[in-house]
Amino acid sequence: MAPDLSRRGLFAAGGALALTTMAGAPASAGVLWQSRLVRYDRRGRLVYEQDAEGNRVPDFSHAGYRGGERPIPHVPVARTIRPVEGDNTAHIQAALDAVGALPRRRRGAVLLLPGLYPVAGTLYVRASGTVLRGSGDGEDPAGNTIIKATGNTPAARDVIVAGGVAGGGWAGEVPGTRTEITTGFVQVGAREFEVANPGALRPGDNIVINHPCTEEWLKAIDYGGHDVGPAWKVGEQPIIYNRYVRNISGNVVTLDVPVFNHLNGAHATSYLYRWDRAGLVTEVGVERLRVDIEYHGDPEQDEEHAYNAIVLLRTEDSWVRDCTMLHFTQAGVATQETTRATVENCRAIDPVSVVTGSRRYNFNTYTYSQQVLFRDCYAYKARHAFVSNGHSTVSGVVFLRGTSEYALNSSEGHRRWSQGLLFDGHRDVDPHYDYTLGLYNRGRYGTSHGWSAAHSVAWNCDVATSRLIVQKPPTAQNYAIGCRGTVTGDGPFAQPTGYIEGPNQPGLLPPSLYQAQLLDRLRP
Repeated sequence: MAPDLSRRGLFAAGGALALTTMAGAPASAGVLWQSRLVRYDRRGRLVYEQDAEGNRVPDFSHAGYRGGERPIPHVPVARTIRPVEGDNTAHIQAALDAVGALPRRRRGAVLLLPGLYPVAGTLYVRASGTVLRGSGDGEDPAGNTIIKATGNTPAARDVIVAGGVAGGGWAGEVPGTRTEITTGFVQVGAREFEVANPGALRPGDNIVINHPCTEEWLKAIDYGGHDVGPAWKVGEQPIIYNRYVRNISGNVVTLDVPVFNHLNGAHATSYLYRWDRAGLVTEVGVERLRVDIEYHGDPEQDEEHAYNAIVLLRTEDSWVRDCTMLHFTQAGVATQETTRATVENCRAIDPVSVVTGSRRYNFNTYTYSQQVLFRDCYAYKARHAFVSNGHSTVSGVVFLRGTSEYALNSSEGHRRWSQGLLFDGHRDVDPHYDYTLGLYNRGRYGTSHGWSAAHSVAWNCDVATSRLIVQKPPTAQNYAIGCRGTVTGDGPFAQPTGYIEGPNQPGLLPPSLYQAQLLDRLRP
């Protein structure tokens, strides 16, 4: 039976537990404790503290399909096919295109019956309301659907792309809708501010907020925080948010989702505009299949094969669930130009590549990825198992109950001011690296990565025998609360230690920050 994600069901499942555990818990439960920064009040509602700079733990509850407010739908089957001899690329694509050509109300899933489907090209789920669904993600083709990605033409291709084509982010500005934000300091976690002229805006508008990368802002963050190597430059790292207008009252605009960084007028004049949504694809998914990428030779040398297994590209309200991906170079699942997506119950295992940069990012949020939820996913032999690789255009990403086994490097914010990352219940098993979770400064690494995460949280995580590194960026904060293992501010580049509370102390309440915040937001 599917879980009850209605408001009533969420309160029954989580709210009652929270309230009863505050009143008193069974002796076997041990000592329960709450963070000083996020805690329940007497009414069972979450309350937050902030520091002297106005930093506070953000609300991450908007991550996921439909902002976490609805379960992923079960889309009816519109067409069913079975494998054919030889390359199945055109065979599957014809079925996807036929369903995509139907009127929107009649679209649905293309069901691949059990079997082995050799695919020498890329499969595109292009039309809104279309799903690519297999019959299971196991290794036996008698009862499961196996996409066998063969060859390397074109070189380093993606196997499945759900969504549109790369569109340069969210740059499509509707003429006449731009207006400046006039509130002098919009605090992280805020959902409203004043603008100069709201006349062209309406509730329900999809807007883009831009905090320019100015000399003043770069100076405030120490030009990215480098000891050696090139500093960040003006214009390189604007902070960008994709949002909806919830309400307008006078000059005050209220958003659907909070901002994940301070918008400080002393550092830059932020502005917003209505986005034209050109090329955006909605309500698409990939389900219940196995992507097995063919390779030859040494699994730590061969790269003559497909690069990514599944990519969500230029989508809103999309999903990947119950899938297994093997032998990719970079990612089992990657997102780009994507908002409100859920990746659920997926396994990205056994990557095949040289063990070096830009490889083995098993679950990867790339540029312009926001409100993305990875739930109950498993990574094996990753360099960066759960990672934000998309710099200052990535925010509001939640990694919920992720498991990384045999990690060869760290799950982390990877580069250039990703914001609002939540590692919630993350667990490392048999780590093979000195530190396996990082909200920290990466200095000269890569493309001068510098501050790789800001306003980000590790909550109730377990890094086993490795280290969790949390450091404080200028103008911001990072947090490690209730985590197990060695929790430290001692990273590869010396910076102030971030906020650490309750290391190796069991009984953190709530056990999941994301789920508690979602419950709190949806309660009447």
